[in-house]
Amino acid sequence: MTAVETAGSSTRPVTVARPRWMPWTALGLLVAFVALALGVLAAPDAPWTQALDDLWRGAVGVGPDSWVPAFALAQLFQHLGQLPGAVLMMILLPLVLVLVGRWRSALFVIAVQLAGPGLLSQLTKNLVDRPRPAEDTVAGLFGPLVQVDHGSFPSGHSVSMAAIIITVLALIPASAVWTRRIWIVLGVLLAAGMVWQRTLINAHWFTDTCAGLIGGAAVAVLLWWAFLPWLRRDHDRRAWFLRKVEAAQPTR
Repeated sequence: MTAVETAGSSTRPVTVARPRWMPWTALGLLVAFVALALGVLAAPDAPWTQALDDLWRGAVGVGPDSWVPAFALAQLFQHLGQLPGAVLMMILLPLVLVLVGRWRSALFVIAVQLAGPGLLSQLTKNLVDRPRPAEDTVAGLFGPLVQVDHGSFPSGHSVSMAAIIITVLALIPASAVWTRRIWIVLGVLLAAGMVWQRTLINAHWFTDTCAGLIGGAAVAVLLWWAFLPWLRRDHDRRAWFLRKVEAAQPTR
């Protein structure tokens, strides 16, 4: 984004610097994610977080007789990390952005999805290959209540949720302070809800879901920083239909 600085009779564009906290925050999150991944990779069957994971699973995980996994809220989180969520973020939202003339923002949304839920999640799953929670009838514990693929670390649903939260935040102009604040609060609730749902149905260990949020946020913040000049241009650009309406109105 550029501003215009006047000096006598001349004008020149002034570039607004991108915040330094963004790449450093993304780097810090990425380091934390890699550290967690290496900790699991050292002992996939029983990493150093296993005691915490077992404690959480015993308190939160349920069996097939529970009605909670079928509850609408739990199903919302389930679908956000699957095909409906992918269609929303890869097709519907970019299409809407293009239709209102914000193709740069559409490219940002797609880039986050490809890099986070796509590359980061799947690559790490295959490298770490941590087993998912297994049924333990003696302890009264159950395995995943839904069909899952291999690899529990990280939670792909959590990566997707973090990507959605940061993506939407980046699309909100900085001038809309209260809108951003409200979304941040809602985003925290969505992140906590995804951790709850994935561990409720025994699809992931607790630390897998936390790692997913960290990894997804790292990728999304880094791409937010990279796309920021384009996003700022879109923030300052009114939708084409609004400009058309304004142009049709008589001047006073």
